[in-house]
Amino acid sequence: MDLTRQRALGMTAALITVAIWAAFLLGTRFAVQGSFTVEEILILRLIPGALVMSPFMWRLGVLPRGQSLPRALMLMFGASALFPYMVSTGLSYAPASDGGALAPGMLPFWTALAVYVLAGEIPGKRRKVGLAMILAGAMIVSLWQILAGGEDGAWRGHLMFLFGSGFWAVYSVIFRQSGLSPLHSLVIGLFWGSLLLVPLLFVTDNVSFSTASPSDIIVMIIFQSFIIGILAMFLFGYAVKVVGAAEAAAFGALTPILTLLGGALFLAEAITPFKVLGVALVAVGVFLASGVLAKLDKTRTN
Repeated sequence: MDLTRQRALGMTAALITVAIWAAFLLGTRFAVQGSFTVEEILILRLIPGALVMSPFMWRLGVLPRGQSLPRALMLMFGASALFPYMVSTGLSYAPASDGGALAPGMLPFWTALAVYVLAGEIPGKRRKVGLAMILAGAMIVSLWQILAGGEDGAWRGHLMFLFGSGFWAVYSVIFRQSGLSPLHSLVIGLFWGSLLLVPLLFVTDNVSFSTASPSDIIVMIIFQSFIIGILAMFLFGYAVKVVGAAEAAAFGALTPILTLLGGALFLAEAITPFKVLGVALVAVGVFLASGVLAKLDKTRTN
């Protein structure tokens, strides 16, 4: 395969990935407002995926070897349980468009902070500008709605989005330092999430599936487990391999925009000028913070 075609496929994979991320926020918001609890969604995300990926668990193993206990626990539960649980809980309180700005939108900010704390890496000037724009946009999206008296309890969702995004950032740094492949990390998370977290979810009294039809459950399994839990991770890994981490991350700037538009079109969420401004700042900040421009400058210099 020639390099041009391969690069086009990588960019396509990145675009599909960010579309899936936006669909996760929109679909989960719709589900928790309707037929499913957060606990039910997480069970449908973990168990089917674990069953499908069980052959890889046997081949690769499910222990994050060579890691300290805190790092091992984050690899076991960070991506499979903590992040989806917090974001899904947040979506039961706040609009998906808020989630787009405060969950995936804030990832570069929290990741830069986590990298600084865990690895001592300081971002360059352009990335610092991008991170400042992300923080400013997130504050506009969240604080303005609180001051203006937005949806009741939306502030709870905003906190969950921020905590979930922070957990994912720490997980991503630990994962990068662990030397694990994306596939190995995926199966570790699915195994331990299904083995230890699912029994706890069942004892919360929030799992009955009484308001969901069999067809709703099947659709949710396909959506949460196979499309979001497995396909999106594979596509993003492919995109990173083909076009590079910076370019793939730059596509993440589309997620807040797609979620804002999707929330208005499919969930009848209100679009205010302040929310548009906040989402725009976050999107531009994500692009700058990705480092793609610095890489392009380096390519031109060479």
